[in-house]
Formats: sequence, structure tokens, C-alpha cells
Amino acid sequence: MKKLFLSLLLLAAVQLNAQELGSIAGTITDKEVNNEPLPFANILIKGTTKGTTSDFDGLYEIADLEPGTYTVVYSFVGYETVELPNILVEAGKVTTIDLGMAANEGVSLDEVVVVTVARKDSEVALLLDQKKAVEIKESIGAQQLGKIGVSDVATATTKISGVSSSEASGDVFVRGLGDRYLATTLNGLPVPSDDVEKKNIDLGLFPTRVIQNVSVSKTYSVQTSADQSSGNINISSRELAGSGELSLGVQSGINTNVAQSGVYDDFKVSPNSRNTDFGFYAQDRSTQELITQQGWNTIQRENPIDYRFNFVAGKQIKERFAALLTASHNTSHTYGQGLFRQFRSNFIDDTITDATNFNRRAVTSALLDLTFFANDKNKLKSTTFFINTTNEEVYEGGRNGEGTIFEETDVNEAFQFIRDQNTKQTRLLVTQLLGTHKLGEKNTLEWAGGYNLVDADEPNRIRNEVNIMNNDGRIQLGRTGGFQQRKSKQEISDAEFSGYLKDVLQIIDEEEKSFKVEVGINYRNKERDFFSQFIGVEERATDVVNPPSIDDLGSIFQRGNFENGLLEFNILQPDLYNGKLISQAAFADFNVGLGKWNFNAGLRYQKDDINVGFDVGNFPGRIGESVKEYNNLYPSLNVKYDINEKSGLRLALSRTITLPEFKEISPFEYVSQTGQVTRGNPDLEASRDLNYDLKWEYFPSNGQLISLAAFYKDISDPINKVQDRGSAGVFSFFNSGEKAEIYGFEAETKIDLVSPITNDEDGSMSGYGLNLVFNATRMWHSQDLKEVRDEDGNFVRTFRYKGLTETGLQGASDWIVNTSLNFNTAGENSFDASLTANYASDKIFALGAPEIQSQSETFYNDAIVEKGFVVLDAVISKEFGEHWRVRLIGRNLLNPEIKRTQLVKPSTTNIETDEIVRSYTAGSQLSLGLNYTF
Repeated sequence: MKKLFLSLLLLAAVQLNAQELGSIAGTITDKEVNNEPLPFANILIKGTTKGTTSDFDGLYEIADLEPGTYTVVYSFVGYETVELPNILVEAGKVTTIDLGMAANEGVSLDEVVVVTVARKDSEVALLLDQKKAVEIKESIGAQQLGKIGVSDVATATTKISGVSSSEASGDVFVRGLGDRYLATTLNGLPVPSDDVEKKNIDLGLFPTRVIQNVSVSKTYSVQTSADQSSGNINISSRELAGSGELSLGVQSGINTNVAQSGVYDDFKVSPNSRNTDFGFYAQDRSTQELITQQGWNTIQRENPIDYRFNFVAGKQIKERFAALLTASHNTSHTYGQGLFRQFRSNFIDDTITDATNFNRRAVTSALLDLTFFANDKNKLKSTTFFINTTNEEVYEGGRNGEGTIFEETDVNEAFQFIRDQNTKQTRLLVTQLLGTHKLGEKNTLEWAGGYNLVDADEPNRIRNEVNIMNNDGRIQLGRTGGFQQRKSKQEISDAEFSGYLKDVLQIIDEEEKSFKVEVGINYRNKERDFFSQFIGVEERATDVVNPPSIDDLGSIFQRGNFENGLLEFNILQPDLYNGKLISQAAFADFNVGLGKWNFNAGLRYQKDDINVGFDVGNFPGRIGESVKEYNNLYPSLNVKYDINEKSGLRLALSRTITLPEFKEISPFEYVSQTGQVTRGNPDLEASRDLNYDLKWEYFPSNGQLISLAAFYKDISDPINKVQDRGSAGVFSFFNSGEKAEIYGFEAETKIDLVSPITNDEDGSMSGYGLNLVFNATRMWHSQDLKEVRDEDGNFVRTFRYKGLTETGLQGASDWIVNTSLNFNTAGENSFDASLTANYASDKIFALGAPEIQSQSETFYNDAIVEKGFVVLDAVISKEFGEHWRVRLIGRNLLNPEIKRTQLVKPSTTNIETDEIVRSYTAGSQLSLGLNYTF
């Protein structure tokens, strides 16, 4: 433990970043010389020592001001001093004051224009945006995420009402609908998935320091793709705030599971780590060469401590050009051990009582944002985002001598041991160019184009399955299949072009009457190339080669054993598929405001062409093609009624589609660490969705919200992940029902329980504030389980089992609750504390299915259910003087046991019991920071 605490002390976080409360900024010009920039002018907050001077471009900024009213004094040697009273500074906003100064001429207050610009990452600004928005959406900004210690976008979304995530799959669920029913965009443009198993990119790849805010639009807008039902998650990337920024930071911490004795000093990583530098994996050997030229044994990783460092640099030049560069690197370690079991036809099939995972994750990210104002009518914005993520995972089961994993021996003869070592590297490059052009007082043209590249590879996955013989303890290589000792390679390469063009016509813009028309087109062209190959090793005969121990399996995979014929290669033909998606759309959106009423009606025509050609081993004849074409009109209607200035009602109706993904219609089989298989289904079809929403909102003040919402979704031909017939370890995708329904209620509140006291004379604040954020969602969901018959009425297959004709939706929880309590003291040396909790009740991980179609009452595999659990996080921070802040972050403090269960009813007893099929804990994450503010 001495090594542990010493390492923590050495890596204690020192983060140097500017604290953002409110600020005053602007430009000082010289009236004596044709309004040229005036450098070295003095700007002072009257009655305080806070102030600054203008730079060579006349720019100035006084940052980190407490919200309140100030008097600002401008002076320059030989020039008239200007004093501006009653300047309001608001939290999360920039008050802009541009001023001209002269030697013998004063300034009339009427000449000074004061503009307060909302920071798009502040909670207040986002609530105001939500209040004005036509559609039903909710957002959370970088400022609020920083307060509650959220480090990535995936976690950020779970702080929004009706949003949860699955610990088992990593998917984000909005109102009970998961990955396939969601759409994800960055600055309004689609971003590709980094995972063959998913439609949407892993939101955990986006650290919160590169974002401005995250919004979840729960109702459909015709300006976005119709391929959604539960909503659209949009990530707005960071922009420079103010005239400049420079910060550096380092942070460290540890996972409590990793800190355990026997884990911290024996943390396992794969031999791939020898070819990994700073999270970047590189080696040029083929998979077959790696059999004998790279090891098979795990490597011990010393001091598995989490750490993070980052920097931000930004500068504004002459009010026209702004550049922001932010980059970060972090490495984290997790460990979990628990139970894995698999049942088949209600009888136990596989058991691992010590299923163990070691995971090391390194993420390097960089964002470059460039903004150029050609003039007051034309703006260009460029965003380039790069992420490199490397996950090294070592999975083991059966070390304790109790594993029954693959059925080739009787338990009286041997037990089994399995080890799966996998490195997954994902490189994502997103480049975007966006433009806004005011063609006239009432006409604005907006456009955007993007090019995305994703390389998501498993460059060298290493797998061993061996028997531990009961009679003498010798290690015997697995006997069946020819691939129980193998190395494999998987490559995914995605390239995507996307863009939109939109013209906004504000025909009428009066206080009690408005009329706006938006018309435009969207285009998306996405192509994926997929490659996977297994290289197996098998003995010439059983027991001709025996490893000395399970910790030295690699000693037998030597070139000599292949040359003398004791071992031989088993090379499997590669599996390939190529997927193409072309989506073309045109839309028209009409917005009419009449007093307290606002009507928004839109129509979108969208043509989607999906073509997946494949060459895979588990498909008859290997070669096939799946072609899907969808041409549809997708309408939307949003009605808003302002009851008064603080409250309103919203109604939303829409029709959308859920397209099958490449991986869902390609029959390629992906094998998990535990041997469970997921494969696509070429016969899968799209779902059609009808969406209805009603919401009441009340804004007591700019920073507070109380709302109630009701929603209903009708889904035709719902897509589900189902345990396929014939094997309990195989999952596939089916339109398993004719119809699914989901409806529920949401309640949300963001209120100030106690507010600091503001001094009317100088605007200073004292006392403390206490803020509560609470949202809860209650859902009801069901879908029928259909029987499939051919044109002649003959039985083909059924999704019904044990008499069930309907079931719940995969991934939908009955209850979702998110809450946070935030405390802060005002004035100098502030103290802040935040406690957040999230709960999602039980959800279906995979639907059940009959094992034997004609005897579905007896031979079936019931649904696998992921049990609900609570996640509790806490953040405590304290200021010391003007520059120092100490911060302590604790995540997943309760460290609950994460479980998946399955109802089992063996035909021999006819007694149904609820059995655990997977269990583990993720560990608590503790980190310490020492912050310095410039």
C-alpha cells in the first residue's frame, strides 16, 4: 500500500484553468484617430481592485466576476474618464461593452450599447434556450457537468430526465429505447459508430472538456434524419469564450477494485501492450507470424493508477478570428470479478464462478475550433476533432478449478480454464465546415459539410481454452473445434460524407405575430469495410504438447513445435462485408407565431438505400447480399402555448423510421469473451414509429425549471435482440413482434432551495446557495410475440415461449430517477459540494425464445434481465485565496453489484427459480485535484 499512496501523492492533480462565473469584455477605440484600437486603456470595477488594460487590438476582459451589478470605470492618460453605472453581470454570460474614448469629449450613456451574450455551456443559458425552443429538448452544459464531476458525454446524458445507460451493453436509452432508436450528431452533423455492434458512437469517447453542451431532443424535427424514435443527441463542440484562454491540467486517482491486494500488484495486460505507446498500438507482423513471434502470456502492469492531463489554448484576433485548441490524454484501469452462467433449455450449460476482467483504457483527444467573421453578415466555423482510444482487456475464467465452459469433458475428468486477451484501438477523425450568411434582413443561409473517418480494429486478439485434468493437474489443450487456441484480427474502416443546406426566411417578425419558413436538403453517404480472420492452433493428437501451467501457456507455441509437426495451423478463410448507406432528404418547416400560440409544421422526404454485401463462413454458400430501400414522407407538428411569461404547454406529433444497421443485417458472427455469439439477420426490416408528446413547463426564474411530460410511442415491426433458436449462446436480431407500445410520464425540477444574498450597493454576494435537480420517469412498455407462417399458412417459427404472447421492450426500465444536490458558499474562499444519484430499474438485456420450436412450452430460454442499481457520485471543492482550489471526486461510491438474471424452470423439477447469469462490481473511482487559477 505504500507504493499506492506514494504514487497518488506524486500524481496529485494540479489543474490550471480559469473559473468562469461572469465577465465583462469588449473593445476600446480611439475617437481621436478614426476609431483605431486604443491599447493600454485602464478598465476598473469601481470600489474593487479588479481591473485590466486593453491590449494592442483594444480588446479587454475582466473575468471571474460574481453575478451582480457593477460600475465600470474607463480611463486613459490625457483622455476623458468614462464611468458606466448599473452594468449587469450574470452567471455564465459575457457582458460586452464596446467604447470609444477621446481627449476632450465625454461619452453619453445613450451611445454605449451593452450586450449580454449567454455562454452556451452555462445552465442558465441552456434553460433559456429550452424555454424558447419550439421542439421538446433538454440540455446540460459544460459548467454544470464540471460542478458534478462528469468527465464524458455518455455519463452527461444520464443526468437528463428519461435517460439511462446499460452497464452490460454500454448503450444509452432515452425513454426506454436504445441504440438503434437513437441518432447522434456533432454540431448537427452525423458521426459514425466506433463499434461494429452499435449504430451510435460511444459517447464515452467525448471528454466533457471538448464540448460546450449536450442536448437531447426528445421529439423529431424534420431538419434532422428521420432514422430515430426516442430522440437525437447532439454534441456542441467548444468555442473560444472571451478574448483568450490558456490552461494546463493534471489529475490522478484510482479504482477501489484495482487497489485491492493481489490486484494492484498483479494487474494483468496483454502482450500487445509491448507494442503500445501512449495509447497508440502499432506493429507490422501478420496474424500468422504473431502466433510464434509474439507471446501468449499476460504481462504484469506496475502501478495501475489513473491519470489525466490536458491543455487549452485560445486567442481572438481583431474580433474577426478566434482559434481554440484543446487536447487531453487520460489512462484508467478497472477490475471486476464475479459469476457467469449460461442456461440452455432451462438446464445449466456453462459456469464460471471467477469470471475476471482486467481493463486498461487510454484516450487521447484533440479539438481545433476556428471561427471567422468575414463581416457582420458572414460567419465560417471549422471544427476538427480527433480521438484515439485503446482498450486492453484481459478476461479469465476457471483459475479456481471450478470452470465448466466448453462441453468436451465430464466434470469428473477435468475442469476448464479460459483466457481472452483483446486490444481494441479506435481512431476517429471528424472534420466539419459550417457557414452562416445573412443574405438580407429577413433571409439567412446556413450550410455545413463534414467528412468522417473511423478505424476500429482488434489487431491481435489472443484466446486460449484448456482443460485442467483432475487426476494429475496437467494442462491439456482444448480438444474440439480447431480454434480453441487462436489469434484473430478484426478491422473496421468507415468513411462518411454528410452535409446540409438550409435557407431561413423570417417573413414576419413582430411582437405578437411571426412567420418563418425553413427549407433545405440533407445528404449522407456512408461506407464500411469489414474484415475478420481467425488463425487457430491445434495438436496433431491429444496430449502431445502440454503447457507447464495456465500462466505459461505461451511456452508451447514455438516455431520448433510447428516444424516437427506437434502443432499445426488451422487457418480460417476471412469473413468480409461491405456496407453502403446513401440517405437523401429534402424538408420544409413552417413556423407561425400568433400571440401566445406558436405552430410549427414540417414535412421531410427521405430516401434511404442500404446495401450490404458479405462473404462469411456461417452463411450457406458464404456469399450473399442484403438490399433495403425505403422512401417515405415524415411529418412533424409542434404546438406551443405560453400560459404566461413563466409557463407554457407543448404538444408534439411525428412519424419516423428505425433503419436496420449494417451489423444487424450481415450474418457475421462476433464471439464474446465468454463464448456467446451475436450475428446479424439479412431478413431484418425497418421499424415504423409514431411519436406523441405533451409537456408543461414552468420557469420560476432564469435558472429554475419545473416540468411535467407525458409521451406515447407506437412502433410497428420492432427490432429486438433475441436468443436465437438452437443455441442458448447465440443472439440475433429479429422483427419479433407486430407492434410495440411505450408510454409514460416525466417530472423534472431545477430549483434554488436557498440563494446567496446580494448587496445592492456594490453587487457583492454573501451567504450560501443550495440547488436541487430532480427528474423521474415512469414508463409502461409492451410488445407482442408473433408466430411466423408462410403464404400457405404453414408454421415457420415462433417467438412465443412458455405461453407468453407478449413481453416488455428490450432495454426499457419502468423507473428512471436522476437527482443532484448542489451546495456553494458565496464570496471569497468559496466551498462547493455536489451529490448526484442515478437509478434505472430492471431492464430486459435480451428477449427469450423457444429452443425447440414445436415444444416451446418446455424447451425455451427465458429473457435475460439486467437488474436495477443506484450510482452515487460526489464532488467537494474548496478555494484558498484567489488562485488555489482543492477538489475531491468520488464516483460510483456505493459500488453496487451489477447483475443479470434469468428465470429457469427445468423439466425435471418443474420449479421456476430466478438465477444469476452474470454478476460483478465495477469499483469506486476516487481522484484528488489541486487547482491553480490564473
